[in-house]
Amino acid sequence: MHATAPLLRRHGFPPLARGRLETLQVNVGYKCNQSCVHCHVNAGPQRTEMMSPQVIEDVAAFLPRVRTLDITGGAPELHPQFRSLVMRARRMGRHVIDRCNLTILGEPGQQDLAAFLAAERVEVIASLPCYTEELVDRQRGKGVYERSIEALCKLNALGYGAAQSGLALNLVYNPQGPSLPPAQDQLEADYRRELGRHGIVFNRLFTLANMPIQRFGSTLVSKGQFDEYMGLLQRSHRADNLGAVMCRSLVSVDWQGFVYDCDFNQMLGLPLALKGETRLRLAQLIDRDLEGNPIAVRDHCYGCTAGQGSSCGGALH
Repeated sequence: MHATAPLLRRHGFPPLARGRLETLQVNVGYKCNQSCVHCHVNAGPQRTEMMSPQVIEDVAAFLPRVRTLDITGGAPELHPQFRSLVMRARRMGRHVIDRCNLTILGEPGQQDLAAFLAAERVEVIASLPCYTEELVDRQRGKGVYERSIEALCKLNALGYGAAQSGLALNLVYNPQGPSLPPAQDQLEADYRRELGRHGIVFNRLFTLANMPIQRFGSTLVSKGQFDEYMGLLQRSHRADNLGAVMCRSLVSVDWQGFVYDCDFNQMLGLPLALKGETRLRLAQLIDRDLEGNPIAVRDHCYGCTAGQGSSCGGALH
C-alpha cells in the first residue's frame, strides 16, 4: 500500500484552534468483518489491533468531561468490551454513538446486537455508501447490499428511524471515487425514495468526502489521481466551514490510548500536541484544558472544508 502521509504537506491550510470539548471519539480497534475500498482506517478481518482493558478504563474515566461517546473501529462491536463500555457510558448519562457497518448485525454471535443497541438508546450511524445494490457491492463486497437492507429492516423493527421513538438511525454516504459528495439534502431525498421501496425509514443522511489517506489514498496514487483529487479539494475550500469542523470539539483516541485532534490525523500519525508535549495518552488529558489549543493541520484537512463541508456529522452547510 502506498504511504500518503509524505504527500500531505501543509500548503497554506488556515490555522485552527480548539473550542469547547464535547465528544470523545474512540477507535477500539481495526478488526472488521469487511474490507471497503474507501476505508480510511484500512480495517479488515485480518487486523488484530484491539484496545486493552486498561485503555478502556482510561476512556471511562474521561467520560465525565464530555457529552458524547462516539465509538468507531473497524467494526467496534467486535471488541469484547464494546457492550460493557456502552452500558457504563449510558449509566453516566452520556449520549453514545455506534459507527456501524450494518452487516455486523448478522454476524455469528451478534444476532442480539440490534436489540442491545435499542435497549441502551444508542444512536446508530450506519455506513451505506449508496442506495443501489450494484454500487454498494462494488465498493464493499458481493452480498453486502442485501445484508445491509436486512440489518436496516431489523433496526426499523425495533423502532430505529421512526418518528418520536428517540432511536436515531443515520446513514452515511461516501462517493465512489475522487469527487465531492452531492448536495446532502437532495441525496437524502433520493435515499428515502429508493430505500422506501424496501419499507426502510431513517432519520438523516450524512455525506462524507473521501479522505486521501490509507486505502483510498493509496488507490489514488496507484491510478495517478492523487494530485488531481488534492487540487479539487483545495479549489473547493470554503472558509466559512472552518468554524464547524469536527476537530474543534472532538478528541480522537486510538486503540493504544494515544490522542489526536481527529480520526484522520490518527490514521496519519499526527498526534495532538499540548504546550510542546506530543504522543500524549488520554489518561494525561483528564485534568488538562484543551480550549484554544492549536490543531494539527495538513493538506488532507481540505477534505473537511471543501464544498458543503464534511464531518462525522455530515455536511457542514
